[in-house]
Amino acid sequence: MAEILFSSLGETLLMTLISTFLAYVIGLPIGILLNITSKKGLIPNRPVNLIVGGIVNILRSIPCLLLIVILIPLSNLVLGKGNWSGNWSSMIIPLTFAAFGFVSRVVEQSLAEVDSGVVEAARSLGATNRQIVFKVLLPEARSSLITGLAVTTVSIIGYTAFAGNIAAGGLIAQSFNFGYYNDDSTSMWICLLFVILIVQVIQEGCLLIAKKIDKRRKI
Repeated sequence: MAEILFSSLGETLLMTLISTFLAYVIGLPIGILLNITSKKGLIPNRPVNLIVGGIVNILRSIPCLLLIVILIPLSNLVLGKGNWSGNWSSMIIPLTFAAFGFVSRVVEQSLAEVDSGVVEAARSLGATNRQIVFKVLLPEARSSLITGLAVTTVSIIGYTAFAGNIAAGGLIAQSFNFGYYNDDSTSMWICLLFVILIVQVIQEGCLLIAKKIDKRRKI
């Protein structure tokens, strides 16, 4: 039992952390693009905003389970045909695609919350759009971005439940196996308890960091 539990814990953490990282690698620049090309952005561009936003919305509307099926060719290409199913790494690509659209919208909204007066002050001092993005918007929005990171990470943990459909492991899938197939409610609840603890640590940790760096909370 202990061996299965810790193996499933490792699988969940690896799937979650790697997918979250990749989702931000893709989603962060897309979110910045959506913000700066919006009507009130630094460089308004309605066609670009509509096209990129439309693609993001389409991806967000596809359930993770269907993404696993849709992305089988890509999984075969990256991981090798026939070798990806049954391995925790087989969930990385679907989880990344399921999450980066969400990340994009979180980043876009976080940047939109930055006081426009701060942006105008930077512009009046001769700052370029690039400087405004990296030295004004992102630093000013960091508290909101960290809160968004917590929400994203917890969502990805939830998505790992679909790992059971391709025998990729993880705590949630293992919890289901214990409770449904093996009629072992004790082991099921132990797995579930670990999931709850991971979620609480991530959420409370990110909220604590967000509060500490939020300038608006300082007197």
